[in-house]
Amino acid sequence: MKLVGEQIYLRLYKISDASELAKLHTRNRDFFQRVCPLLPEAFYTEEHQKIRIEQVLKKTDEGQVYAFGIFLKATDKLIGDISLTQIARGNFQSCYTGFTLDEEYNAKGYTTEALQLVVDFAFSELKLHRIEAGAMPDNLASIRVLEKVGFKKEGIAKENIKINGKWTDHQILAIINSLDV
Repeated sequence: MKLVGEQIYLRLYKISDASELAKLHTRNRDFFQRVCPLLPEAFYTEEHQKIRIEQVLKKTDEGQVYAFGIFLKATDKLIGDISLTQIARGNFQSCYTGFTLDEEYNAKGYTTEALQLVVDFAFSELKLHRIEAGAMPDNLASIRVLEKVGFKKEGIAKENIKINGKWTDHQILAIINSLDV
């Protein structure tokens, strides 16, 4: 599956992406750790990424998770990832989204474009009603990206996630599918 934008495209991960995914996370380890939970050393290996991709693809087959690589159209370079997780059906029809982007490619509109593609996919193809996201309150860049795509602030989840060994608050934002009435 491929979602195509102007500057980037999103593609579900393949096992063959494991090496580049490990390099992406290794290259951005310090940058990502400021806003993401601590990860074990093994996470940064190609072997671990292969296992992770296999697990994600199984959950995709079950309709629970969609994890996409963010690729530059001009070069096919993997520069980030974005996912829809914890997909709930029935009376909820909702999910969570999260994203990371290589520090070198920040502030170029790539994440905003990727998020818009994922929101469009979630609403039009998956027929979801609501997408929720969280960001540390001082992560203004991520909050701006979410707001540009139409997410609205809903409140602060106190001590919601442990980052770098410390419980931290999260700004909760969500977007509602306006076509789903």
